[in-house]
Amino acid sequence: MIFSAILYYLVLVPVSILPFPVLHIVSRVFYVILFYVAGYRKKVVIANIRNSFPDKTSIECAVIAKQFYKHLCDVLLESQKIFTISKKQLANHIQCKNPKVVNQYYDQGRNVIIAVGHCNSWELMLTAFNTFFKHRAVVIYQPLRNKFFDRRMIQARSRQGTIMLPVREVKDFFNTPASELHATVFAIDQSPSNPEKSYWMKFLNQDTAVLFGTEYYAKAYDLPVIYARLKKLRRGYYELEFVEVSGKPVDTAHGEITEKVTHLLEQDIIAQPEYWLWSHRRWKHKKK
Repeated sequence: MIFSAILYYLVLVPVSILPFPVLHIVSRVFYVILFYVAGYRKKVVIANIRNSFPDKTSIECAVIAKQFYKHLCDVLLESQKIFTISKKQLANHIQCKNPKVVNQYYDQGRNVIIAVGHCNSWELMLTAFNTFFKHRAVVIYQPLRNKFFDRRMIQARSRQGTIMLPVREVKDFFNTPASELHATVFAIDQSPSNPEKSYWMKFLNQDTAVLFGTEYYAKAYDLPVIYARLKKLRRGYYELEFVEVSGKPVDTAHGEITEKVTHLLEQDIIAQPEYWLWSHRRWKHKKK
């Protein structure tokens, strides 16, 4: 507890105050340590990239890996900004291209589901979500084991009005009448804890267990599904675009929504592979 508090107040908060250009200078030093010295999850990253792009040469995969590590260091340091960044600063670094895709359902009095992947600076995006549309943003998250940092992360992510919803409380949330319309955010590219209850499909040329929660709740409560695409314009600057997936989920076939959002994410990864989270052990489950 004491060590966590020291790390938070003497390292993380001071770092979060630094301007983006300074953070990016520190990021390059961090990259040398992470890539060349520590070799953080190098085998996992290289294996994931090679299996996802079998047509690419070893050199091409190595280039993507190096670019990924540079980007990862940028993202890790940019994520510290959530502890102190203002709404004005957020608006300067993340711009929303088409909020009307979400707002049309607010005007209809309907809650929505927003599907996201771990592309680009996702922490900044999730923190800023509530400023982009009329709904109240509700982000599902897995609580941290460290209670001190769990409280601080919830506080930071909620600074702009976003509600943080522990994954164990999702069912109760959807079954409880809300006082305001909400846009619930589901991450779609995490590895499921139980592959037998997952939806299996081809993703990046591999049999992949995909989380089914987005489709399940969309169809159970007839909630429109929207995919959030975060595009990197340059270091520290991003553009958010909403893509409509389904306005009437109850009329879709089994697996249709899951396949659509996953293919949208796949398209983004193929277009800019260095900006996805390759260090995650995404394919630890094998199809029986």
